[in-house]
Amino acid sequence: MALELLKLPVDMRRACDAARARGESVGIVPTMGALHEGHLSLVREAKKRAAFVVVTVFVNPTQFGPSEDFGRYPRDLPGDMAKVASAGATAVFAPEASAMYPPGEETRVKVGSLSVPLCGQYRPGHFEGVATVVAKLFVLAGASVAVFGRKDYQQLAIVRRLATDLLFPVEVVGHPIVREADGLALSSRNAYLSAEERQKALALSKGLTAAARLFAAGERDATLLRDAAFALLKPAATSIDYVDVADPDELTPHGNGAVGERTLLAMAARIGVTRLIDNMVLGEEPPPLATK
Repeated sequence: MALELLKLPVDMRRACDAARARGESVGIVPTMGALHEGHLSLVREAKKRAAFVVVTVFVNPTQFGPSEDFGRYPRDLPGDMAKVASAGATAVFAPEASAMYPPGEETRVKVGSLSVPLCGQYRPGHFEGVATVVAKLFVLAGASVAVFGRKDYQQLAIVRRLATDLLFPVEVVGHPIVREADGLALSSRNAYLSAEERQKALALSKGLTAAARLFAAGERDATLLRDAAFALLKPAATSIDYVDVADPDELTPHGNGAVGERTLLAMAARIGVTRLIDNMVLGEEPPPLATK
């Protein structure tokens, strides 16, 4: 079956409705394109859970700040379509911005406390843009399963809250981070990195691993866990937005107290001019790099 390209919101809705009318379950994988193996793992996960899988490819303008990389964000729709077809997708929804944000539009979905810490401090309006476009996609898809990567852990938490609070008939599934053999988390923005910067970017996964080893040895002091990751990241980063140890459900930073048997370690930093994020849940996930 040939991959179907959907360009209009009405086409997306009709395709998902038609699939359910045929007795097929619907899966969606929201992306901004420039797809890599991490995205394809989401498609394969959706295919395990649904017969009809739509990958959305839309560089959403409302989640970019005025000084961010909307204009230069990589775009390759033909290449993306070939990749998702090989991973088992049924259709691609790739609308124009004017179709998702019609003339005169002024509605936004405001998210609550989950959007305040971590990246929320440094990207004002970002998660409002994410929540707005995801709500639109959920409305178009209807009853479905949606697969998101855990690399943007805060985004995943917000999307889960959104689906619950607004009563969307959508099951939100979080899929583990996909990494290169040396530990670097896959990201479309990795394409911006020079060879030297890419080596420096390994400091994110090395910092997570150092903290994970301390945690596995019994350390529960949030400051010491944070400092272990920060110490490896600082020499490599052009600038650091945050290295935080936080509640894995509420995303509230732990400050200087003790953590429980499961805690989130998340970071955001610039390597050169490229902003990268990474995270792991200590006590729940293996470290990015194998322990010796």
